[in-house]
Amino acid sequence: MKKHLTTSMIAVAAALSAQAALAEIKIGAIFDLTGGLNIYGIQQDNALDLAVESINAGGGVLGEQVEVVSYDSQSELSKYTQYANTSVLRDGISAMFAGLTSSSREAIRPIFRRANIPYFYSSLYEGGACDRQTFVTGSSASQQLQPLVEWAVEEYGPRVYIMAPDYNFGTISAHWINEYAEANGGEVVGEDFLALTVTDYAPTIQKIQQSRPDFVVALPVGANQTGFLEQFAAAGLKDSIGVVSSNYGSGNQQVVVSPEAGEGLIASQGYFMQVDNPANAEFVEMWTAKYGNDTPIVSGAVDVWNAVHVWAAAVEEAGSADPEAVITALESGITFDAPNGTVTMEPGSHHLRQNIYIARGDDRHGFEIVETFEDVAPTYENEMCDLLASPNLAEHFTPESN
Repeated sequence: MKKHLTTSMIAVAAALSAQAALAEIKIGAIFDLTGGLNIYGIQQDNALDLAVESINAGGGVLGEQVEVVSYDSQSELSKYTQYANTSVLRDGISAMFAGLTSSSREAIRPIFRRANIPYFYSSLYEGGACDRQTFVTGSSASQQLQPLVEWAVEEYGPRVYIMAPDYNFGTISAHWINEYAEANGGEVVGEDFLALTVTDYAPTIQKIQQSRPDFVVALPVGANQTGFLEQFAAAGLKDSIGVVSSNYGSGNQQVVVSPEAGEGLIASQGYFMQVDNPANAEFVEMWTAKYGNDTPIVSGAVDVWNAVHVWAAAVEEAGSADPEAVITALESGITFDAPNGTVTMEPGSHHLRQNIYIARGDDRHGFEIVETFEDVAPTYENEMCDLLASPNLAEHFTPESN
């Protein structure tokens, strides 16, 4: 069961909830269903709906049905904090699933920490989030970039150029690219950090030509990525310089980029629809039956699916939906047979161990998986964040924290 609430409905819902019997286990959801980020938020929300539907069809959790109280952030940060507070104070939720951007996560993470409610963040991100109530099911930058850089240095050669957005995702990712390039016998020969407003990549392309890299790690966000790829291909560099990315395809950029620009591009993610295992075959069948097959499933959707199932497994293990009991169960090392392979919640860092896939863009707006790195640990998060030893940690670690 699901309830979509708007601001105007909150007062009515609060009044009714006081009269309703607690026959269901409630969880909360806040995603970007409208606004500029809805291309990501809709799939996240769809995945949560599908996960809850499948759990309820199987008898629910502890024999009780799961009810979702859902909010649309409208891609606005202020709405995240508003609805997070409402979820805690009025909705009686046992867990929260929310957020895409790091700014949305950091805005609401303290709210669920104070309320001692497990909060699941399901998006690829720069890494480093650390507190006892937060559980990350998306892959961190270090998880994706270590196998990607290792693969690319071997495939293309040692000379690396970094092109990234000028905010924490880009700058932190660049740190890891430098570290992993050096570890694999490579070197970074140039870096360019660009504002999100940049649409003309001619100066960057000129710098790339002058630096003569073997490959470029391209990390623009959203439409900026397709713009760069089209201009890079038009400059005639695509056949002589490899292009790899840890976020290409996360918003289905491969669907809108031209085959000339996208074919051959290398992406590193925790999930692609082309993953070949029984759990993914079942998941894709369920997804297409409910939502159709017009749009490829992105990694963020599977991250949410995994989060709901990991939470449900923890509730079963705890024998209760009580948040404190569930947090303790999650810290026991919950494992789930996911569409992207077996995933395991790391007890200390609250990040998932998971497979990382290297895939090549084809000429049909899709991907072909070329290599699988199995059971990749969130090494940096495990190193910096041990919540079993230090449960009062509430940090967002960055490489500068070392």
